[in-house]
Amino acid sequence: MRAGLLGLALVAGLAFAPAAAAADACGATFGHGWPPATENYGSAVEGLLAGGEAPQLMITRLPSRGTESALMLVQDAGGWRLRFAEADERVMAWSGTGDGVKRELRVDQFPDVEEVPIPAAVAERIVASWHRLMTSLPEARSAPYSDEEQWLVVLDGVRVGGEVPDCDAGELLAEQVKLLIEAVDESESKRERRWAQVQELLREMDVQSLAGLGAD
Repeated sequence: MRAGLLGLALVAGLAFAPAAAAADACGATFGHGWPPATENYGSAVEGLLAGGEAPQLMITRLPSRGTESALMLVQDAGGWRLRFAEADERVMAWSGTGDGVKRELRVDQFPDVEEVPIPAAVAERIVASWHRLMTSLPEARSAPYSDEEQWLVVLDGVRVGGEVPDCDAGELLAEQVKLLIEAVDESESKRERRWAQVQELLREMDVQSLAGLGAD
């Protein structure tokens, strides 16, 4: 599971640059809906890793190789939970040879799951900030095709996805993801520091304009 954690942490998040041209370059690889040729595969991975939960925010990683993973914020009667799940073996696999090659979606497995409680104030701030960023993408921009690692992000009925670009402000989101992943595997006292660090990153992100992200 550590490999999956590191893989998710090191991928830069959705981002933008202050200049319109830079913002366009940042947003071009991300768009609304399913990236082409990923819906069946992505649905299988999301279903497996969610494990019957209905996350308010789900960030699913579809690597070009290796096991798939997802970071989630889940709310229920008991409060908010931060959940990380990684497939035990790669969900998408190919079998056969020559003309007999076929794709398999291996969902008959038990993913590795870790979760911890997260303060409501922190979880709600994360969801609000990510929602603001996702909805800043032009509605007409569909998720593009890519044969590289892709992210699927779902929250409040909004679905976006694609190959996540590495841009200046993306460092803020990448660092948030890194801190949240670390928090899943830490003691309660250390998690308190992570929550404070995440909120500081959210404050930094909130003062930046999102209007330019993916603008044509």
